[in-house]
Amino acid sequence: MSGTSPALQPPVDAVKPVRHPDAPAPGELLGAHYGQCFGCGGDQPHGLHLAARAGEGVTITAEFTVQPAHQGAPGLAHGGVLASALDETLGSLGWLLRTIAVTGRLETDFLLPVPVGTTLHLAAEVTAVAGRKIYSTATGRIGGPDGPVAVRADALFVEVKVEHFTDHGRPEEIRAALDDPDQVRRARAFEVNP
Repeated sequence: MSGTSPALQPPVDAVKPVRHPDAPAPGELLGAHYGQCFGCGGDQPHGLHLAARAGEGVTITAEFTVQPAHQGAPGLAHGGVLASALDETLGSLGWLLRTIAVTGRLETDFLLPVPVGTTLHLAAEVTAVAGRKIYSTATGRIGGPDGPVAVRADALFVEVKVEHFTDHGRPEEIRAALDDPDQVRRARAFEVNP
């Protein structure tokens, strides 16, 4: 990515990421980490409803279709929505590491307009890990998984404890997520986001 800031350059002692042995299998649909999530939640009427799948190694692929509610300029996706799609895809990488992490920094390049009705094909991978810091990159393509790159991002995620969410989130949502009898959904509710 052009112009990546020094904060997104892994230090010399960074290590290659390792996929957790309990990570979802390649090709497996990850599902929403939380129903109310703007990025992947099915309970958000104007959300992205992004569908992510585990890839090989520490990679994710995802798709979302730009809806009229996602417009910035007439007929085109809002840049913030595209950044949200990249952030959501990058955040899903933590599920392959089995690490709870939040976005520390996200740098995005917008290369092509993305019209309403377009499906954005996203691909993300972890490039390095240094202590609690997770370095990653993503692209969003139009016209198919091998189409032209419309958006791309580099990111730094920071590993946190679940208390990051329970101490700062709205109590009624935290309680609802913690009371969910589905252990996987309960764990994934606190997977990503600042």
